[in-house]
Amino acid sequence: MKIAIFAYSRQGCETARRAQTFLGGQEVRMYTMERFAQPGFFPLGRPAVAFYGAAFQWADAMIFVGSCGIAVREIAPHVKSKQTDPAVLVIDELAGFVIPLLSGHIGGANALARKLAGYLEAKPVITTATDIHNKFSVDAWATKNGLILSDLSKAKEVSAAILEQEIPMVCDFPVGTAYPPGVIAGDTGKIGICISYETKEPFETTLRLIPPIVHLGIGCRKGTEASAIAEAVAFVLDTNRIDSRAICCAASIDLKAEEKGLLQFCAERHWPISFYSAQELSCVKADVTASEFVRQITGIDNVCERAALMGAANLIVKKTARNGVTVALAAETLEVQFG
Repeated sequence: MKIAIFAYSRQGCETARRAQTFLGGQEVRMYTMERFAQPGFFPLGRPAVAFYGAAFQWADAMIFVGSCGIAVREIAPHVKSKQTDPAVLVIDELAGFVIPLLSGHIGGANALARKLAGYLEAKPVITTATDIHNKFSVDAWATKNGLILSDLSKAKEVSAAILEQEIPMVCDFPVGTAYPPGVIAGDTGKIGICISYETKEPFETTLRLIPPIVHLGIGCRKGTEASAIAEAVAFVLDTNRIDSRAICCAASIDLKAEEKGLLQFCAERHWPISFYSAQELSCVKADVTASEFVRQITGIDNVCERAALMGAANLIVKKTARNGVTVALAAETLEVQFG
């Protein structure tokens, strides 16, 4: 985690150092005014808009040791979206209060504020409604557990509704704990939450939480273009109602490690791809769709299904062939835990 800390007085610098000690395992950069220069601190840059703008882009969290007014003025020109903005916190220079200002849930400002306050023996000032009413914070929980929000506007609707009523949830995976306050198991209603890698929407307004646990296995003819691979994968995902955001990685046989179209396709989607030898793929214990032709070419009876199962547990879409491309999907196991 990359953290920028800004201090505006000598006392503020001392508090900043205390915060840095607590955050010792992170990449921390501390800044202060030139007249308070001391080892470990960089000077505050000028012009301010450019300086704080660069910090806003670099940091996962920005901590202002000073007044809320300073923080608000400096970040105001750069605030864009709760999905991308860093966590922004304020600590008064005497370390009496820790206040999350921005990205309390998705950015983790609320959680960081509580941890910092505990270390500094300060009071965390949390103002988000779901937190103060002890209700399930869907965006914070999803972010903490690596799930993807299907629609930010629907997340806001759920957060508003959960303050007034219990919200039903459909979960395609085993739930290992009790449901959190404000959420019940259910599959009907005007608004609800669905934890799934499928694109189904059981409620009139459905917020889907997408676990990125799907592995994509691919085989292709030599020289296949990225566009042909994209069309085949899109067909498989659409046909089986699998959200592309659930894909966490791709895999194929090592004979395809130099295929430009395959490499381009994965790079454009930021999907890491791994390549395995026929011997490695043969170690996958599964009832695969065997092909003698594929065995003659590659030395293994099936590429895409075996590749998809490398590191995954269950084959969820068997081999589908389209325009010289074969596609299969497998999923990791998941148990949902609240708390």
